Amino acid sequence: MAVINFGSINIDHVYQVEHFVQPGETIASSYYQCLLGGKGANQSIALARAGSEVRHVGKINESDVSFKQTMIRNGIDCKHVTCSETASGHAIIQVTPSAENAIVLFGGANHEMTSKDIMHALDTVKSVDWVLTQNETNSIDQVLIQAKKKGLRVAFNPAPMTESVKHLPHECIDLLIVNEVEAEEISGCQDLDKIEDYFRQDWPHAEILITLGKAGVRMLKKDKTIDVPAFEVEAVDTTAAGDTFIGYFLSAYSNHSDSKTALRRACAASALAVMKIGAAQSIPNEEDVNRFLAKQ
Repeated sequence: MAVINFGSINIDHVYQVEHFVQPGETIASSYYQCLLGGKGANQSIALARAGSEVRHVGKINESDVSFKQTMIRNGIDCKHVTCSETASGHAIIQVTPSAENAIVLFGGANHEMTSKDIMHALDTVKSVDWVLTQNETNSIDQVLIQAKKKGLRVAFNPAPMTESVKHLPHECIDLLIVNEVEAEEISGCQDLDKIEDYFRQDWPHAEILITLGKAGVRMLKKDKTIDVPAFEVEAVDTTAAGDTFIGYFLSAYSNHSDSKTALRRACAASALAVMKIGAAQSIPNEEDVNRFLAKQ
């Protein structure tokens, strides 16, 4: 069983600054890092570290091929990560001493996926495989439609949330994974119980995962609602918490773990991730998660 992830690959340029740059101002940065990022790449790394077979489908500029090698070293099949003449997707991130950030995001090569790319990536799938995608690439509607034509189960994480998400063929989605803000935007409701009522009425075909930060997670299945609390840890950086959760949950769930076990495992992985600084580098491996759970 494999997860085919049609996902973004971003290059994160991170600058430590005393304050966010103002119009007309030039300031010096005290520290700089260039890191692999993007929700798609982070979720693929989480899936791989959780023990899943992962095939990533995406685009990157040929000058950034070293980041593709980083993904391969993490155990990800990157046969369908192809090079583009367009600049790679990237983010310019300012970080202040108080850990606040300001981000400028450029989609770049992430928005160059073609129908041919999609069909080629789905050529050799098996009926037990899953497709995963987020909202940082183009042609999402075609990914959803073609995956369902192949009889695959589809997980969708509509982040970052945009109005276009509401017009996607949601009947093709088997598992919708949202945070509380995204759930509010899709449903038009503020109260969690009303959000649940909306999804049960308008998305009866899908299972819904709503992550609630420190409050844990709620899963809506056809016959029941499952609430799992978050683990209490001292968080230092929440950057990759959501991506870690998604990767670990889908890894366990697609390998036939029961819902509550998969949710608890994902919460544990997410708890470990927020205890470290960084995105991809903060995602724990399977052994770390096993040790953490054994102590609970």
